[in-house]
Amino acid sequence: MSSILNISNLSIGYTSKKQNLVIAKAINVEITQPKFIALLGKNGIGKSTLLRTISKVQPSLQGKVQVDSRDVKSYNNMDFSKKISVVLTERIPPSNLTVYELIALGRQMYTNWIGTLRSEDLAKIEESIKQVKINSITDKKVDELSDGQYQKVMIARALAQDTPIILLDEPTAHLDIINKAEIFKLLKELVKEKKKTILISSHELQLAIQTADDLWLMTDRDFISGSKEDLIRNNALQGLFASEIISFNKETAQFIFH
Repeated sequence: MSSILNISNLSIGYTSKKQNLVIAKAINVEITQPKFIALLGKNGIGKSTLLRTISKVQPSLQGKVQVDSRDVKSYNNMDFSKKISVVLTERIPPSNLTVYELIALGRQMYTNWIGTLRSEDLAKIEESIKQVKINSITDKKVDELSDGQYQKVMIARALAQDTPIILLDEPTAHLDIINKAEIFKLLKELVKEKKKTILISSHELQLAIQTADDLWLMTDRDFISGSKEDLIRNNALQGLFASEIISFNKETAQFIFH
C-alpha cells in the first residue's frame, strides 16, 4: 500500500535562543489507508504542536514527516494545501464574510489568479455544504454563528478544499454534548463515504474511543499508536493519565473516576 502519511523519528517543540525545547520525541507512525484517528493526551502534552508540525505551520526539531510518500518540506504552499487542510479552534478575525463566502475560500488554491470560481469549484462548495447539512445558514454572517455552527462551517471549508487528509485541533471544544456527538458522527461518515484520512485531537475520551478507527496516545514518556481494539486489549490507555483518581476499564472500554 502507498503511504498517506508517514512520520519517522519525529521530535517536536520549539527553538529559542538557539536551544531546542523538546515537547515530544521518537514519534513513529504510518497511515496507509483512510482512517478516523483520535489523538489523545492530557493538556500541554503536545497534541496541538504535533498537528502544527504535520501541517507545516511549525518546523520539526528532528525526523521526517512525509505526505503521499514525499517530505512535507519539499512541497510549496500551493501544492501542500491540496494535500492537507486544517481546522483550528481559534475563530478567524472578525469579518463581513457570509458562510458561503468563507467555505468558497477553500477553493482558492484551485482558482486562477483573479479567483474565478469554475463550475467544478461551485459543485465542490455545494457538495460540502450538503455533507455538513448547513444549507439553512449559508447566507448568515460568520460572526453571527454559534460555536457549533462555526465548527461545521470550518469543516465544510476543509471539505471544499478537497484534500485527502484533514487535521482538526479540538473541534468540539466549548460545544454541548449534542453538537460534540454530531461532529464526531460527521467525521466518521466522511472517512467512510469520502475516503478521507481524518486526524482529530480531542479531550472527548469516550466519544473518541467509540468512533475512532485508530488512537494516537501521547504521554509523558511515550507515543503509542494502533487500532483502538489493540490498545484497549494491551492496557495502553491505562497510562494516558498519571493520576490516582482516574483509570481505564478495558472490559467496559471506559475511563472510571474514583
